[in-house]
Amino acid sequence: LPKHILTGYWQNFDNGATVQRISDVPAAYDVISVSFADATSTPGGLSFTLDPTLSSHLGGYTDAQFKADIAAKRAAGKRVVLSVGGQNGTVSVSDSTSAANFANSAWTLMQNYGFDGIDIDLENGVNSTYMAQALHSLAAKAGSGFILTMAPQTIDMQSTGMEYFKLALNVKDILTIVNMQYYNSGAMNGCDGNVYSQGTENFLTGLACIQLKGGLRPDQVGLGVPASTSAAGGGYVDPGVVDNALDCLAAGTNCGSYKPDTTWPGIGGAMTWSTNWDAKAGNPVANTIGGHLHAMP
Repeated sequence: LPKHILTGYWQNFDNGATVQRISDVPAAYDVISVSFADATSTPGGLSFTLDPTLSSHLGGYTDAQFKADIAAKRAAGKRVVLSVGGQNGTVSVSDSTSAANFANSAWTLMQNYGFDGIDIDLENGVNSTYMAQALHSLAAKAGSGFILTMAPQTIDMQSTGMEYFKLALNVKDILTIVNMQYYNSGAMNGCDGNVYSQGTENFLTGLACIQLKGGLRPDQVGLGVPASTSAAGGGYVDPGVVDNALDCLAAGTNCGSYKPDTTWPGIGGAMTWSTNWDAKAGNPVANTIGGHLHAMP
């Protein structure tokens, strides 16, 4: 992967955004997060089914084509992960048995579809001890090249005492990037103790700083933003503002009124929900933010 990466969620459902095959996702996206895995009746167990509605909208999209598209993206140097979460993916990993079920079922799906790893996008809470156990077990099965991403909500990363933050630190050895969702959250505390409103550069820089000073490596911190005003209930920021926030964090330039007291040239990148909403808007994230990330030193 490049030094600064762009991650995009790909929707395995139709909610009014542009319906895409994996092959339709622009090359600017370094990591494609397939949304979402489904929970099974087995505690901790995961499954995945290509949405038949999606297939009908695309004039047919088979499992074989889907797998071939994933293989082609990987051959082009991209990474494709399976996101765990969303409406039907509220998986609970709360003991050693469910941790083993999670790791085993995730590994089966990785082998079956060619996924490079897993994204943790659980909004119903996580158990930092047992989810870390599950992820370490999965990483051991997958070996080198395993990709682990996360997309916690802002409230989940306000302090290192919170379960999601503890999980990130517990799996820091195998963690690729945490793309916190800087949206649908209202105002939040920044690392300087001031309160910042979503949809501003200060919100991006001030909240990223909490993670950067809380123990994650700079390359493990990404900015998660909506691709358009349709993609989230609140917190949309113009792609140019995201570029400015990345510059502020990396080099101390183009900052808002809040300027961190240090810089992190290795800042990880950015994420968007979703590649589909980005396509509907004319791909501003892929073109503007992706282009900026890949041009950063």
